[in-house]
Amino acid sequence: MSKRLGRGLDALIPSLSVNDDDKVIEITLSQLRPNPYQPRKTFDEESIKELAESIKQHGVIQPIIVRTVLKGYEIIAGERRFRASQYCGNKTIPAVVRTFTDQQVMEIALIENLQREDLNAIEVAVAYQALIDKFKLTQEELSMKVGKSRSHIANFVRLLSLPSDIKDNVSRGTISMGHARALVGIKDEKVQKELAEQTVAQEWSVRDLEEAIQKLDTKKQPEQKTAVKQKKRDPYIDHLEESLRERFKTTVKIKQQKDKGKIELQYYSKQDLERLLELLQQMA
Repeated sequence: MSKRLGRGLDALIPSLSVNDDDKVIEITLSQLRPNPYQPRKTFDEESIKELAESIKQHGVIQPIIVRTVLKGYEIIAGERRFRASQYCGNKTIPAVVRTFTDQQVMEIALIENLQREDLNAIEVAVAYQALIDKFKLTQEELSMKVGKSRSHIANFVRLLSLPSDIKDNVSRGTISMGHARALVGIKDEKVQKELAEQTVAQEWSVRDLEEAIQKLDTKKQPEQKTAVKQKKRDPYIDHLEESLRERFKTTVKIKQQKDKGKIELQYYSKQDLERLLELLQQMA
């Protein structure tokens, strides 16, 4: 998983790191409730047991992060520690209380799990779409928040258009992300399902599936090769956009019009605009 994800966490205010100045309190487990925006739907029971054994011997070394809600606290980070503490019979757990918005809570839950690679592809896709829908984000804006490219976000979100039984196979791991990406490009749902069934039954590799799809396309479209091709975008421009995006930490678009063009930098607050202006002045 890309190291750029770390920047996504740092961008959340306040951060999740626990400092020496933080006040750590003991909270009764019965006062805690799980994060409702937790994208991970299943927790590995064996790993929870192992963590419980560690807690029995050494205690909870890293306090969990919570926020105050009606009738108690909501877990922001540390649900595995909470579950393991329950498993080993503890009554309380060390915690740091912070203030977070709903959007920050959703972002934290997603990024934290992405960093540990705990989510399957469908869980990631559902979490991305939930953030986009709830907070009216574009894929570009979301990509900046989680430190991934816009195409990465788009590839995952597209998986949600697959039939439910294929999505179930992806969740179980019987069909990989690579298989799913190949299947999502097929418009005929019946063909999608047939190829998915063959993939599982014959244990096809992604290459095997792609070859099967290519054979179908060759049969279906022998006379459609005269279609007008879209002009491909210059990969050098894509590279420049990515470099500028890394430099300015915001969405950058380069628009070409024959022999001229323009560069657009997006900002999301007055402070963000001032930050960009300062960077531009430094480059002048």
